[in-house]
Amino acid sequence: MMPPALARFMLRLNRIRVVSPNEGKWPDQYVMPTVTHTSNRDFPYGLYVRSVVGQYINFVGKSTLFKPPLGWFLTWMGGVPVVRTKRTNFVQSVADIFKTKNDFKLCIAVEGTRSKVEHFKTGFYFIAKTAGVPLVLCKFDLRGERTIEFSEPYTITDDIRADFDYIYRFFDGALGLIPENSFTYDPAVLDLLPGQDKGAAAGAG
Repeated sequence: MMPPALARFMLRLNRIRVVSPNEGKWPDQYVMPTVTHTSNRDFPYGLYVRSVVGQYINFVGKSTLFKPPLGWFLTWMGGVPVVRTKRTNFVQSVADIFKTKNDFKLCIAVEGTRSKVEHFKTGFYFIAKTAGVPLVLCKFDLRGERTIEFSEPYTITDDIRADFDYIYRFFDGALGLIPENSFTYDPAVLDLLPGQDKGAAAGAG
């Protein structure tokens, strides 16, 4: 990882403050959904903050990207290759990685694009649920409060609507480097979640 002193300097240079309640309490395994992702410049902020909090947080990518020489760089940066084909269950493939590593943390940009979205992709949630690991949310509010903020570990329940309401509310209002592409929470998106009775969802408050 980047030397912590250098990482702190880079964040101070950009007037970004780190907020975390997890000092000394980080789990050995977790999935870290991250919002906002509006610019390619978000990636170096991720490198800075993982050094500051002392967490070697990985990311996954298509296995085809991990061919030398790019693959060497991606692996050095914390990348983990995953085979993605029509016959491969991506969620299960990533969840299986947790079974092979006692210490594994996975960051996922849940908007799935740098453009504005109305709801998040749900793969991160089902990876954590399948692997039996908690979520640690990471909010990049780089134009508003100018903070990178972590949540305490959150254990997924059997109520997907309640889980996503908590997740969406944590990220609501954060402004990315391109503010107009930042996420805004509309509770109506809870009706789009998978695995629900559509009639019941439509009538839910």
